[in-house]
Order: sequence, then C-alpha cells, then structure tokens
Amino acid sequence: MSADLLLTGARVHTPADEPAGTWVAVTGTRIEAVGTGPPPAAGRTEDLSGRILAPGFVDLHVHGGGGAHFMSGDPEACVRAARFHARHGTTGLLATTLSAPREELEAAVRAIARAEEPMIVGVHLEGPWLSEKRRGAQEAEHLRPPDPAELDALLAAGPLRLVSLAPELPGALPVIEAIAAAGAVPALAHTDATYAQASAAIDAGARHAVHVFNGMRPLHHREPGVLGAVLDDPRVTCELIADGLHVHPAAARLLHRAKGRAGTVLVTDAIEATGLEDGDYRLGHTPIRVTEGRAETPEGSLAGSTLTMDAAVRHAHEWLGVPLAEALAMATTTPAAVIGLQGRKGRIAPGCDADLVVLDDALAPVATFVAGRRVESA
Repeated sequence: MSADLLLTGARVHTPADEPAGTWVAVTGTRIEAVGTGPPPAAGRTEDLSGRILAPGFVDLHVHGGGGAHFMSGDPEACVRAARFHARHGTTGLLATTLSAPREELEAAVRAIARAEEPMIVGVHLEGPWLSEKRRGAQEAEHLRPPDPAELDALLAAGPLRLVSLAPELPGALPVIEAIAAAGAVPALAHTDATYAQASAAIDAGARHAVHVFNGMRPLHHREPGVLGAVLDDPRVTCELIADGLHVHPAAARLLHRAKGRAGTVLVTDAIEATGLEDGDYRLGHTPIRVTEGRAETPEGSLAGSTLTMDAAVRHAHEWLGVPLAEALAMATTTPAAVIGLQGRKGRIAPGCDADLVVLDDALAPVATFVAGRRVESA
C-alpha cells in the first residue's frame, strides 16, 4: 500500500473509543488505513507529534460566519461561510436557513445546492413553520403554518437533511410524516407544544430537537411540555449550544445525563458575525448587536451565537466532566448519525471521508483536512 498522505505521531481519536492508532493514511479524499505498527509508504508525510488527531466536526445548525451567511442566495457567500468554520475544525455542516418569504427561502436553498464546497452536506431548514410565541430572533411576519406544497418546492430546490418546525401548528403532523418519507429528519424547534403535542410529533417521525432549552416551553413538573418530551424519549437527539449564554453549564449537564453522548449534539447556531468584531449586524432582515460575543435583537432576544465548534468541544469537555473522546463524539459521530452519514463522516476509519482536525493540548485547532486537503487553522 502507498498512500497520498501519511499523518503520524498524533494521539488518534476515532472517537468512538479511547485514543487508538498512531498513524492515519489518506488516499484521495478517503481514509485508507489507521494503525499502530510500521506505517505504509506515502507520497507525503506530516509529523503531528504532540498533537491530537480527531474526526472533523459536524455542525448541524449554522447560519453563517466570517461575514457571510447561508440566506444570501449567493453560492460564493455560502462557500466563504463554510470555509470560515473549517478553520475552527468543522469539516461537515448543514447550511441553516431562517424564516423568510417563500421565494427568498427557495432561492437560498438553490444557492446552497449550487455552492461548490464539500463541507456543505445539506440544508437545515429552520423556519418558517415556527411558533410566534417562541420565535426568538425569527421574524414574525414570515412565520406560517406547515404547508405540504411548500415542502415539496423546497425539497426540489436543494438537499434538505433536517427540517425544523413547531408541532402544535395546524397541519404539522402530516408534514412531519412527509419530511420523514422524503428522507430528511423532522426536528422540533421554536415551539410552545405541550407534552402530548410533542409526543404525537415524535410518534409521527420527529427525531431531533433544535437548540434545546431555547425557543421552547419550559419544563414544568405537571406539564413537562416539549422539553420534557424530548429529554425523556430516547428516540430524540438534542442540540446543545455550549457557549455559556444559551444554556447554563448545570442545565447542559442535566441534558447530557438525560441523553448521553449518543443523544447530545453540539452545535454552534453561528451567525455571519462569528469571527468578527463586536458591532452592528443583521440576522436575516433583523438588526442585531454583538457585544462581547453576545448577539441580541433590539428587543433583547438572543440572535444565534458567535460560537465555533472547537470552543463548543472545549466547553463540553470542561462543563460536562467527560473524557475528551466523549466530548469529541458529540461533535462528530453523534451529529453524523443524526443525518445518516455515520458511514462517511465523524469517524477515523478506513473508507470514511478524510475529514480531520489537528488539535493542540488546549484543544485549539492547528490544522483541518477537508476531503484530504489541508485548510490552515484560524
């Protein structure tokens, strides 16, 4: 065997197990072999001694970054946003939309589909089928009930992998069934659903909950609501924005205890201002202000985040008190499995995509490899 690229000397996390292997061989865009014995010959070798080699991060909920966003209708802007996150260790993401007029939303999905960037593995449709009461920074004038015809048009526009909606809205359950039948994952988001309504949605096929604790009816011991339903049901995976602003570390620990690493998904919910200085920006058509990394609407609602996946992993490792392999799993293998990419993404194993991140001991990215090609760290 002769590989194109040989990465040696690092502590390799698969990360399904404890650190395993001392070298990884890459041929083309795929991982060819992982081992601990004598390495194979290769066209190029990189010595990563003293570093950690992990699967690249998979972010299921990201609106933009580095001054670009996925609602632009511009494929090049989509590529710029994705590549910003690559410098922070993300190698696969779902370009996430916002509530908008139907024509604007379809144009955004078509542009995402045309973006020539292997990091973009699909679309997360967040809105417009959301609760006005729990809308957060989503624009009220663009919210509407779930519509099968609109779903069909959006499915035709681009690769929807995750579709979020409020299950209590009129017509939601048939649309949840249609989302699942189309091969996408129905998700619960921005919802004031009762426990019974949320449970009915799960029975109809909903399998994911978006930025848990945020945009949701709070837990009450006599009416557990949507939060109680998703924490209690093992069929549902739950997103965690581990930025210290959206969720208190104690609540993050409660979520992790309820769902474990196979049910807890680290996401960023990052916006175009991520990576830029504090100041005035927009989320969709809404003006927002970023102050010390906190993004807010004029009304004071959190407006996405300025989080990156490397920081989310560091916070999870610290706050949850879990081994690094487990923190990595919640950013790699678990999200990849949510969208059915567990055979390609989120693992260091023969046949998987050569999507890798090199971390130092402080868990800061040193380099990222997307489909076998190196992207320099931020």
